[in-house]
Amino acid sequence: MVLVLFISGFLITRCMTKEEEKTGVTENRKGQAFAGSASCAGCHKDLYQKHLQTAHFLTSREPQASYIKGNTDPEHNKYFYNQSVVVAVEKRTDGYYQVEYFREAEKKARRMDLVIGSGTMGQSFLNWQDQKLFQLPITYFTAANQWSNSPGFPDKVVFNRVITSRCLECHTSFMKIVSEPGTEPESFDRNRMILGVDCEKCHGPAAAHVAWQTQHPNDTMAREIINPGRFTRQQSLDLCASCHGGRLQKLTPSFSFTAGDALKDHFIVDTTAPDPSHIDVHGNQYGLLRASPCFRNSLTMTCTTCHNPHEKEKGNVTLFSARCKTCHQEVHVNSKQRNELALVGKDNCIDCHMPLKASRAIAVQLEGNAAPVSALIRSHYISIYPDETQKILQQFRERTVKKK
Repeated sequence: MVLVLFISGFLITRCMTKEEEKTGVTENRKGQAFAGSASCAGCHKDLYQKHLQTAHFLTSREPQASYIKGNTDPEHNKYFYNQSVVVAVEKRTDGYYQVEYFREAEKKARRMDLVIGSGTMGQSFLNWQDQKLFQLPITYFTAANQWSNSPGFPDKVVFNRVITSRCLECHTSFMKIVSEPGTEPESFDRNRMILGVDCEKCHGPAAAHVAWQTQHPNDTMAREIINPGRFTRQQSLDLCASCHGGRLQKLTPSFSFTAGDALKDHFIVDTTAPDPSHIDVHGNQYGLLRASPCFRNSLTMTCTTCHNPHEKEKGNVTLFSARCKTCHQEVHVNSKQRNELALVGKDNCIDCHMPLKASRAIAVQLEGNAAPVSALIRSHYISIYPDETQKILQQFRERTVKKK
């Protein structure tokens, strides 16, 4: 009897697995089913269309021509390691490839299966080998508008850098891990992935919500969905810090954290007072913000105080400066500089108080450069930078003289 029940249970489980495979259901670790962000468009068309343009949504995509920022023209599609070794990005019949040549003879070619990065700073490219992902050797570096050696790679062609679930946890909304815990490299189900940081990354898996709203179209209570607008301050910060909190050490498997969870339940969190001089401008924006006087003097400030995650706002210093002025109405400087800074800061508080800084984490090797070139990223340590202020003032004075 026990054997019969065991066999019956096994067969039912197998049938459910087969049914899941047939229907394409993707569930998170809590068993909650995803709907896909396109399902949000029916009721939230405006927000959905705006979100499609954001760096979050574009942080991982399939390699369509519209998503690849680097030049693939034969005159500009190469990175030369030396006179004999070159890697080129080429369009072939079944997709884009990175191809290694030695003295003009093809040595190895790997397809670019995923694009990682919106192109704000750059883009890297991943290749599927069976169920494993590997980073390809050259990267597009936006600041120089050219191909480069991928960040952190040695000065030689490397095709076997493993991509981990922790990398994917911040560049996708979900990736189903199918290998046993502790297996390296990890294996993933490419049919159970949700690319980009989309609606369900912050609002949670939405299949139940979509089903409810479809059956109850007049219900305006937004059931079966997470509303980050109702989070406590720490919940809101934890959601952003899960990816913008530096190199966090995991306590639970990747993709266990869900919006609304406490970060400390999933990662080892450093609760000491952060030293901004030791924090790189890439990756740990939360640490820099937490060290800022603005943050420490506020009981309510979070990342969304300044950032609207639904819209593309990158580079709009006027918009961000207007948000600064909701708390800061005056320019606190000596009388000699007050008038000049009042004019400069009328539409731009950001360049003085959140200047662009060179990242130690994102530095790439460009052709003809002896040393790696760093990406310039806006610091989230909001403070007074006298040198930056003087530089901005000098530029303002030079522009004023030219106008005269």
